[in-house]
Amino acid sequence: MPAQEIEALVNDLLDKSDIKLNRRLIAELVRDSLQLGNDAASTLNLKIASAAIAEMREAFAMFAPFAERKKVTIFGSARTTKNDPVYKQTQAVAGKLASNGWMVVTGAGPGIMEAGMSGAGREMSIGVSIRLPFETSANEVIAGDEKYVAMRYFFTRKLMLVKESQAFICMPGGFGTLDEMFELLTLSQTGKGNPVPIVVLDLPNDPFWGDLDSFIKKTLLPRNLVSQQDLALYRICSSVDEAVSEIDNFYSVYNSMRFVGKRLVLRLNQQLSDDHLSKLNNDFGDICLNSKIERITATKAEIDDKDLPDLPRLAFQFARRDFGRLRQLIDAINVTESL
Repeated sequence: MPAQEIEALVNDLLDKSDIKLNRRLIAELVRDSLQLGNDAASTLNLKIASAAIAEMREAFAMFAPFAERKKVTIFGSARTTKNDPVYKQTQAVAGKLASNGWMVVTGAGPGIMEAGMSGAGREMSIGVSIRLPFETSANEVIAGDEKYVAMRYFFTRKLMLVKESQAFICMPGGFGTLDEMFELLTLSQTGKGNPVPIVVLDLPNDPFWGDLDSFIKKTLLPRNLVSQQDLALYRICSSVDEAVSEIDNFYSVYNSMRFVGKRLVLRLNQQLSDDHLSKLNNDFGDICLNSKIERITATKAEIDDKDLPDLPRLAFQFARRDFGRLRQLIDAINVTESL
């Protein structure tokens, strides 16, 4: 069928479905689905594509009512038992975050995932589980709740566990937890994800993450496989109070960011002093490309999108090569006591 005919049919379908919002993107989804058929994709490939879209749609709908709520995802082992000190520490950190207004997102399974939800309570918990032969249902805290969804694929589940949250806590765990933690770091390191607080939480005097940090510093860093600035992307904490403080402090002055054209716009919860702004320019000129950090008002794009137009802003042309330095800039923005 000629491309023009297909385009006309797609537009007719959208008209009859009364789709007006994000029409171009919906049309692209329909066209790509039809192209899979034209490509003679295998049955397996079609099953993967179809199931991925279906379960992402279900997860998007589940998260939608909580879009404006701040959320923290907790990763950790499914094998941790209730009498393990790490289980109790997870309950405590989740409970304290929930009391500070954070909804707690976990994989809805046993172990650390259950500990996070029991600490936060059902009302403040969101679950995204994976269907496994040996893990067939959600834990008792979230089972049957409207804030729970089960997924078939690890990649779609991980997307939802990462995409919806503004902070992360990694508790001790095995291959799955390490995979989740390193993907978080990779997203932050490459700029595929916005800067977020990533806390790796140890028990006092039991350096699970401390040992991994030593490996990074003694093995990866000397080989130039990571940079010194990359170490700023995560924080090792050894107490509940320290972990909660790290997350809350990250958003004390800094609020969020957005690229508008070539400039990076940082939205703030309060205006910075002239001295503070001058110090930022002195200390972070290396990541400013033919520009300096300056105060601006909301851009037209932000106003049109109703994207926090009333907040004070900083903007500069970011040299997108070192997101560890960007994290250090955010930390410096949040340091106001001595300025």
